[in-house]
Amino acid sequence: MSRLKEKYKETIVPQLMQKFNYKNIMQVPKIQKVVINMGLGEAIQNVKILDSAQKELGEITGQKPVITKARKSIANFKLRQGMPIGCKVTLRQEHMYEFLDRLVNLALPRIRDFKGVSGKAFDGRGNYALGIREQIIFPEIEYDKIDKIKGMNIIINTSAKTDEEAKALLEMIGMPFSKAN
Repeated sequence: MSRLKEKYKETIVPQLMQKFNYKNIMQVPKIQKVVINMGLGEAIQNVKILDSAQKELGEITGQKPVITKARKSIANFKLRQGMPIGCKVTLRQEHMYEFLDRLVNLALPRIRDFKGVSGKAFDGRGNYALGIREQIIFPEIEYDKIDKIKGMNIIINTSAKTDEEAKALLEMIGMPFSKAN
């Protein structure tokens, strides 16, 4: 069992039950999945950038990414329907807990001038979206071997009914929210 899952079961669940007065353990919000997405608009001109992004995302998550294709054509961007323009990974169960543990404890503290993540990036249904500008904050990526710095979106999907419950869950997991919000 991963370190974060053990912490969730032993300490976070009782704290959330006490804080929100849940009567049943099944009411306690939990993380359902984590989706990591890399959108690469440059893949229209340079298809090789997609291969490197897929390799790097695979190293970060420990799972093979799926290539995402354009849903519709956009003439101004020279984009045709069905062209590959990104890659994504959906993490569940143990992989999800391992990734979140590494994200919170290793990767986020490595960001330059880091003051915490925004507390306003909730969608109203208890899901949190986090944007990262550089993939080099992850220790799995070797700085010398990357061709271009790429960003990624991380969506944390929870079973919480409200944003307040989801924020409390993420704070207890260790997500460093900024003091400004």
